[in-house]
Amino acid sequence: MDAKTETLTPAAELAARGPVRFPNESAEYRAARTALLEEEYELRRHLARVAALRRGLPPGGEVKGDYRFMGEAGARDFAGLFGDKDTLILYSFMFGPQRERPCPMCTNLLGPLAANAQDLEQKVALGVVARSPVERLIAFKQERGWQGLKVYQDLNDAYSTDYHGLLPEGSEIPAINVFTRRDGTIRHFWSGEMTEGDPGQDPRGAPDPAPLWNFLDMTPEGRGADWYPKLTY
Repeated sequence: MDAKTETLTPAAELAARGPVRFPNESAEYRAARTALLEEEYELRRHLARVAALRRGLPPGGEVKGDYRFMGEAGARDFAGLFGDKDTLILYSFMFGPQRERPCPMCTNLLGPLAANAQDLEQKVALGVVARSPVERLIAFKQERGWQGLKVYQDLNDAYSTDYHGLLPEGSEIPAINVFTRRDGTIRHFWSGEMTEGDPGQDPRGAPDPAPLWNFLDMTPEGRGADWYPKLTY
């Protein structure tokens, strides 16, 4: 059946017939939990709709810049980052030469990404781009135990500038960019463009790619507004 025309069971019905019950829960708790479960079903479906819209984007801009990188295995041009894959995910890591240590928030996100790198690379190419010398990137990668994660130095800042990892005044911001290679042409496919949070929020995308924040969102305290991860504790 075509997913676009399939009639879905209403989320309220799915939530109401959910079989899960926990020891000693009250009727008040179950009623509130069922209402929340309805919203969670709706959220799941909304995320699926957003992902489908993303996949349906028309071709993005062709990649034509003078982008040069240095990786652990030597120099690479942009096409060389794809390897034998047709899709490439690049994360812009806030670890420029002016930084004594890299961004803790980026580091927190990259840890889980490194743990999934080998799985991801069964389907797509994956890399982390930063502006520090590749030797610094390799040393930090080894410090954190990121064995499966490929790191690349942006040799001329051209990629970081064009794809919004480096702002005009020189400050760095994190960026996730996805590129495709079809019929020999490399194009930009998608980037996280959500740069402003709502009142009381830090800037964040949707869905948030960092497991840290997703797990804290499951707790009664939430993620809060006055705590951030550190490189060491």
